[in-house]
Amino acid sequence: MTQKKFLEDCFTLHEFIQCYCDNEHAEEKKSIGEIDLVYHEKSLGTKLNYKLCNHCKSMFEYSYNRLQECPKDNKPRCRKCSTPCYDKPAWKKLSKVMRYSGMRLGFVKIKNFFTPPQ
Repeated sequence: MTQKKFLEDCFTLHEFIQCYCDNEHAEEKKSIGEIDLVYHEKSLGTKLNYKLCNHCKSMFEYSYNRLQECPKDNKPRCRKCSTPCYDKPAWKKLSKVMRYSGMRLGFVKIKNFFTPPQ
Protein backbone atom coordinates (compact mmCIF):
# COMPACT_ATOMS: atom_id res chain seq x y z
CA MET A 1 0.00 0.00 0.00
CA THR A 2 1.30 3.45 -0.82
CA GLN A 3 1.54 6.23 1.74
CA LYS A 4 -1.08 8.19 -0.22
CA LYS A 5 -3.52 5.25 -0.11
CA PHE A 6 -2.82 4.78 3.61
CA LEU A 7 -3.62 8.46 4.30
CA GLU A 8 -6.81 8.30 2.22
CA ASP A 9 -7.95 5.19 4.07
CA CYS A 10 -7.19 6.76 7.47
CA PHE A 11 -9.16 9.91 6.70
CA THR A 12 -12.05 7.92 5.21
CA LEU A 13 -12.15 5.66 8.25
CA HIS A 14 -12.16 8.69 10.54
CA GLU A 15 -14.90 10.43 8.56
CA PHE A 16 -17.17 7.38 8.76
CA ILE A 17 -16.64 6.77 12.47
CA GLN A 18 -16.95 10.49 13.28
CA CYS A 19 -20.27 10.69 11.39
CA TYR A 20 -21.60 7.66 13.25
CA CYS A 21 -20.47 8.97 16.64
CA ASP A 22 -21.88 12.46 16.04
CA ASN A 23 -25.30 11.04 15.16
CA GLU A 24 -25.64 7.94 17.31
CA HIS A 25 -23.70 9.00 20.41
CA ALA A 26 -24.49 12.72 20.41
CA GLU A 27 -25.31 12.77 24.12
CA GLU A 28 -22.18 10.89 25.25
CA LYS A 29 -19.05 12.61 26.55
CA LYS A 30 -16.47 13.02 23.77
CA SER A 31 -12.69 12.78 23.94
CA ILE A 32 -10.78 15.30 21.87
CA GLY A 33 -7.44 14.19 20.55
CA GLU A 34 -5.15 13.75 17.62
CA ILE A 35 -3.17 10.92 16.10
CA ASP A 36 0.16 11.41 14.38
CA LEU A 37 -0.27 9.19 11.33
CA VAL A 38 2.51 6.63 11.10
CA TYR A 39 3.06 4.15 8.28
CA HIS A 40 5.72 1.43 8.48
CA GLU A 41 7.10 3.06 11.65
CA LYS A 42 7.65 6.37 9.81
CA SER A 43 5.74 9.52 10.69
CA LEU A 44 3.93 10.95 7.68
CA GLY A 45 3.91 14.45 9.15
CA THR A 46 0.12 14.48 9.16
CA LYS A 47 -2.10 14.63 12.21
CA LEU A 48 -5.70 13.50 12.34
CA ASN A 49 -7.93 15.30 14.88
CA TYR A 50 -10.93 13.55 16.36
CA LYS A 51 -13.76 14.13 18.82
CA LEU A 52 -15.19 10.71 19.68
CA CYS A 53 -16.91 8.94 22.54
CA ASN A 54 -14.88 6.18 24.25
CA HIS A 55 -16.61 3.40 22.29
CA CYS A 56 -15.98 5.01 18.89
CA LYS A 57 -12.45 6.05 19.88
CA SER A 58 -11.53 2.46 20.69
CA MET A 59 -13.13 1.30 17.40
CA PHE A 60 -11.13 3.92 15.49
CA GLU A 61 -7.87 3.00 17.24
CA TYR A 62 -8.42 -0.71 16.58
CA SER A 63 -9.23 -0.05 12.90
CA TYR A 64 -6.24 2.30 12.53
CA ASN A 65 -3.94 -0.39 13.95
CA ARG A 66 -5.39 -2.99 11.57
CA LEU A 67 -4.83 -0.61 8.66
CA GLN A 68 -1.22 -0.06 9.71
CA GLU A 69 -0.58 -3.80 9.87
CA CYS A 70 -2.26 -4.76 6.60
CA PRO A 71 0.16 -7.16 4.88
CA LYS A 72 -1.17 -6.55 1.35
CA ASP A 73 0.98 -4.46 -1.00
CA ASN A 74 -2.01 -3.74 -3.22
CA LYS A 75 -4.62 -3.38 -0.48
CA PRO A 76 -8.09 -4.54 -1.52
CA ARG A 77 -11.29 -3.38 0.14
CA CYS A 78 -11.52 -5.15 3.47
CA ARG A 79 -14.81 -6.84 2.62
CA LYS A 80 -13.19 -8.43 -0.47
CA CYS A 81 -9.94 -9.46 1.24
CA SER A 82 -9.05 -13.16 1.29
CA THR A 83 -7.20 -12.80 4.62
CA PRO A 84 -9.09 -10.28 6.77
CA CYS A 85 -7.20 -8.47 9.55
CA TYR A 86 -10.28 -7.87 11.70
CA ASP A 87 -11.74 -10.35 14.15
CA LYS A 88 -15.43 -11.13 13.50
CA PRO A 89 -17.06 -9.02 16.27
CA ALA A 90 -14.99 -5.94 15.36
CA TRP A 91 -15.69 -6.48 11.67
CA LYS A 92 -19.45 -6.61 12.32
CA LYS A 93 -19.36 -3.39 14.36
CA LEU A 94 -17.33 -1.53 11.75
CA SER A 95 -19.51 -2.86 8.95
CA LYS A 96 -22.57 -1.42 10.73
CA VAL A 97 -20.81 1.94 11.11
CA MET A 98 -19.78 1.99 7.44
CA ARG A 99 -23.30 1.22 6.21
CA TYR A 100 -24.81 3.85 8.51
CA SER A 101 -22.31 6.59 7.67
CA GLY A 102 -22.07 5.75 3.99
CA MET A 103 -25.73 6.55 3.53
CA ARG A 104 -25.53 9.80 5.47
CA LEU A 105 -22.31 11.03 3.91
CA GLY A 106 -23.66 10.20 0.46
CA PHE A 107 -26.83 12.16 1.14
CA VAL A 108 -24.81 15.15 2.38
CA LYS A 109 -22.81 15.22 -0.87
CA ILE A 110 -25.99 14.94 -2.95
CA LYS A 111 -27.69 17.65 -0.90
CA ASN A 112 -24.68 19.96 -1.26
CA PHE A 113 -24.58 19.31 -5.00
CA PHE A 114 -28.19 20.42 -5.47
CA THR A 115 -28.10 23.31 -3.00
CA PRO A 116 -27.27 26.58 -4.77
CA PRO A 117 -24.50 28.68 -3.22
CA GLN A 118 -25.65 31.70 -1.25
